[in-house]
Amino acid sequence: MRVLPAGPAALLVEWGGPDAPDRVRAFYAEAVRRRSAGLLEVLDVVPAARTVLLDGLADPAALALELPGWSAPPVPTGAGPLVEIPVVYDGADLAEVARRWRTAPEEVAAVHSGLDYRVAFCGFAPGFGYLTGLPERLHVPRRPTPRTEVPAGSVGVAGEFTGVYPRASPGGWQLLGRTDLVLFDPVRDPAALLAPGTRVRFVPVAGG
Repeated sequence: MRVLPAGPAALLVEWGGPDAPDRVRAFYAEAVRRRSAGLLEVLDVVPAARTVLLDGLADPAALALELPGWSAPPVPTGAGPLVEIPVVYDGADLAEVARRWRTAPEEVAAVHSGLDYRVAFCGFAPGFGYLTGLPERLHVPRRPTPRTEVPAGSVGVAGEFTGVYPRASPGGWQLLGRTDLVLFDPVRDPAALLAPGTRVRFVPVAGG
């Protein structure tokens, strides 16, 4: 763990190594727990791939000395709310992903939906969650040339992550399918359907 200053009222906690995502998940859960219990005065706790930002601290220097002594137990596999996302697996990159996964295109839906996912962090666009859960053998690279527009609801994979585009935007992820579920609605509370720590299950459905 490295604790770095990030302005006058924030700290950036960073991990390295292959277990960094697990450490981020555990530390994030512990920070949220402490904030809820009134044990940590912090305005915002923001996880990323290998870091957690603690923002709005009254005394970041004192907390920096305390953080290495924190006990952050692993997050149990079944902990956290569950969101099921119905998917029509007819994506433009289905054949390419099947080739890289060494399976038939018609088997991609079963492989992808048969895994348990969790939102590690959010970014890129409002409501876009970076979902972990793909084993290393299923990691695929981004497209060499990004698309200028990916339709809203597109379900894709890139590297170690799965994600769902909450709105139409440019993007270079390999597209597996699409969902009609609204990932982000500014008049909804909460606006984003997916938040860090949320468990996600993809459910194959017939196209229409």
